[in-house]
Amino acid sequence: MEVIIQPTKEAAAMLVSRILAKEIQAKPQLVLGLATGRTMEAVYGLLAQMYRVGQLDFSQCKSFNLDEYVGLAPTDPHSYRYYMNEQLFSHVNIDLANTYLPNGAAENLDAECELYEENIRKRGGIDLQLLGIGRSGHIGFNEPLSALLSRTRVKPLTPTTIEQNSGLFERPEHMPRRAITMGVGTILDARRCILLATGAEKADIIAKAVEGPITSMISATALQLHRRCTVIVDEAAAAKLQGTDYYRWVFANEPEWQEFQ
Repeated sequence: MEVIIQPTKEAAAMLVSRILAKEIQAKPQLVLGLATGRTMEAVYGLLAQMYRVGQLDFSQCKSFNLDEYVGLAPTDPHSYRYYMNEQLFSHVNIDLANTYLPNGAAENLDAECELYEENIRKRGGIDLQLLGIGRSGHIGFNEPLSALLSRTRVKPLTPTTIEQNSGLFERPEHMPRRAITMGVGTILDARRCILLATGAEKADIIAKAVEGPITSMISATALQLHRRCTVIVDEAAAAKLQGTDYYRWVFANEPEWQEFQ
C-alpha cells in the first residue's frame, strides 16, 4: 500500500483523475471499477473536462460500479445508475452498453449477484478500481464483519451508513436498508486499487484502515493485502496518520510519481 498526501481536496481529486487518465491513455480498453459519492464528483468532473478538450477517449472502456441500492430502479434519481449517468457517462463517449451496475430492482437478487461476478470475469477482470471509504471503514457497501473473501452479494446497511447517506434523499426514511455490493474479495481481485478520501471526518477511519490491524470489522483494512493499492488523501484526512514523513518522502522521491509532482 502507498499513501499520497495532497494539500487540498481539490489537489487530491486532480491527482486521482491524472492517474486514471494515464491508465486509460496507456490501455484504451481499460476495465474500470467505479465508485459513487460526493468525494468522486470532482474526479468525474475533471475526467469529463479532459474528454472535452480531447485528452481522453472512453469509447473502448468498460466499467463496473461497486454497488447499488436494493429496490431502486435504474431510472430512480437516487440510484447509483442515475448518479453515474449524471456525473460521468453522459459527459464522455463511453458506450452505455459497456457500463455495468448491479440491478437493485432485479426479481432474483442472488441471481443478479452471480451474473455480476460472471460479467466481470467475462470482461477479463477489473484493471483499476476506484474506491471511497465510509465512516465505518467500508469499501463498497462491505459493512462491518464482511468476509475478506466475500463476493458480490446483498448486504444490510448499518445505522452509521444509513445516517451518512440518508441526507441525499428528500425523505431520509425512504433510503433503502440493503444494497448489492461487490465483495471484498471481488475488489481485491482488481489489478490496481485507488482509494480517495478527503476531509477531517475521514481522518480517524483512514488511520485505522491504513495503519491499523486487518479486520473484517473495517473492510478497507483488507486493502493492506492488495498487491498495488494507492491511498490518496488531503491534509485533513491524513491528520491521524503516524507515518506521514515517510509517505511524503516516497511520493517526492520515487520515480513512479515524478511526473505527478
